[in-house]
Amino acid sequence: MKTISWREAMFYKRLNGQVVQCEVCFRGCSLKAGQRSFCRNKVNIDGKLYSLVYARPSAVHIDPIEKEPALHMLPGTDILCFGTAGCNFRCKFCHNWHLSQRAIEEMENIYDLPPEDAVKIAIKENIPTLSFTYNEPTSFYEYVYDIARLAKERGLRILWHSNGALNPEPLKELLKYTDAVTIDLKGFTEEFYQNVSSAKLSPVLRTLKVIKQEGIWLEIVNLHIPTLNDNPEDVKRMCLWIKENLGKDTPLHFSRFSPAYRLTTLSATPIKKLEQAHKIAGEAGLEYVTIGNVPGHKNNSTFCPSCQKNLVHRIHFQVLTNNIKDGKCKFCGHKIPGIWS
Repeated sequence: MKTISWREAMFYKRLNGQVVQCEVCFRGCSLKAGQRSFCRNKVNIDGKLYSLVYARPSAVHIDPIEKEPALHMLPGTDILCFGTAGCNFRCKFCHNWHLSQRAIEEMENIYDLPPEDAVKIAIKENIPTLSFTYNEPTSFYEYVYDIARLAKERGLRILWHSNGALNPEPLKELLKYTDAVTIDLKGFTEEFYQNVSSAKLSPVLRTLKVIKQEGIWLEIVNLHIPTLNDNPEDVKRMCLWIKENLGKDTPLHFSRFSPAYRLTTLSATPIKKLEQAHKIAGEAGLEYVTIGNVPGHKNNSTFCPSCQKNLVHRIHFQVLTNNIKDGKCKFCGHKIPGIWS
């Protein structure tokens, strides 16, 4: 068994006896002494709840911010990314299952990296943004929170990529130290969430609304999976919901699915299905819609909704041209929402 660190959890309550209930995400795991949470990362020790992955990431990498994706945030810059073991979802299509679907004891790599050292790396490497990704940040909430607080004190940006199933109180607390969030809106039916991710849609929709209400920059990713979440009517309902509840200028990224984990019998998403979804989103009134995981596709770039010219020309994760100046389209002056400096 590998060495693990202990940090008392931030959001939980004590029930009868030594039973505790985690309150970070929608699951509300009630745990007797010695029991672990659904995400595998919280444990009840003598009536107190602890994080098992605090300061023990299993993935630390430098990535382009476009990989997140965060396409309306500091184009062409790098992000310092952190991930651990564990997740509160069980997505059958997870590309990072070797992290998300394992406990810390199963990790081949575990780094001893306190929050102070994580921030020092970003400063030393001159990286403007720290990102929490790969697995679900909700499952290593305390580590994210402590790094974010320290990073903001040093003038760094904070971005995290989440399935969005947090409860409102811990969500709002973390947003105090957050610049931007990318949320996976994995589908738009409860059936899809239950059958494919062993989760629920409603907490995700609630989270999206809270992020918007709190004024934090928000982008949405939909991994388009053949036969499972690509029904045109569901896509249309999703796009209309985004427009009505989050605003027409909320970026939506349709990403191509590739066979992975427990969905290896499905084929990769046909390009035409992604283009169909892109068209539906545009007809629904969404202004910033892109297609991801298709290197070289025209709609991997961002276009001005006013003059239709190419604002940020991308090939996959590489930015070739950025025509956004002082937050506006260089060609027509239309204001482009996002974080540009």
